[in-house]
Amino acid sequence: MKQIDGLVLDENNVAFHPMMGNSYQLNFLAKEIIGLLKLNKNKNEIIDEIYNKYEVSKEDLFIDVNDFFTKLKIYGLV
Repeated sequence: MKQIDGLVLDENNVAFHPMMGNSYQLNFLAKEIIGLLKLNKNKNEIIDEIYNKYEVSKEDLFIDVNDFFTKLKIYGLV
């Protein structure tokens, strides 16, 4: 099981990982990305899905998603 699958998301944009004992405060985009990762979407699929859902620049979205993936790696979640 991937660590990301162990995250529990709540309505207050908090993700809690019971096995690790860590919690993370998320913004709406981070919560959306984690939800898509839990559906086994890859980075490009995530970018495309969010791009089609919100009015954002694809370049800015690419940068934001890549930055978030870097943070997920640092925290050992991917």
